[in-house]
Amino acid sequence: MFSPTPLNLPPFKAKISKKNNAVYIFDELRKKELVLTPEEWVRQHWINYLALIKNYPKSLMNIEGGLKLNSLRRRSDLLIYNSKGHKVVLAEFKAPHIKITQKVFAQIANYNSVHRIPYLLVSNGINHYYCKVDFDNESYQFIEELPDYAEIG
Repeated sequence: MFSPTPLNLPPFKAKISKKNNAVYIFDELRKKELVLTPEEWVRQHWINYLALIKNYPKSLMNIEGGLKLNSLRRRSDLLIYNSKGHKVVLAEFKAPHIKITQKVFAQIANYNSVHRIPYLLVSNGINHYYCKVDFDNESYQFIEELPDYAEIG
């Protein structure tokens, strides 16, 4: 059974329930209960942080959006759009015990080769990394913080 790990994100009032020896969390975006895995714990914290602290509208967030990469079907953990329908943030989440390695950065970079999104977020709930991608100059730079929605929306 899942035991929530304290994360390096503000706490929120999660709707957690137990059924048949499993723990569930209510996902506000998908409007359904999901099995509470360590990765889902991180994702739900980020969704609430982005909505409540960074002012990203939940209505513009898409969880596990499908994409095709080299004829393989993949799912991105969180995709955020602006009010014009353009993708502005791509996030990849890992469970707290998973180290953020070059392999994780390669994963989100591969996804972004399809999406071409200007801001990337990688987090295991403990460590967070943010990148701004410059497609014109084919470069990227790590940034200290993900901008508020008003700055990029």
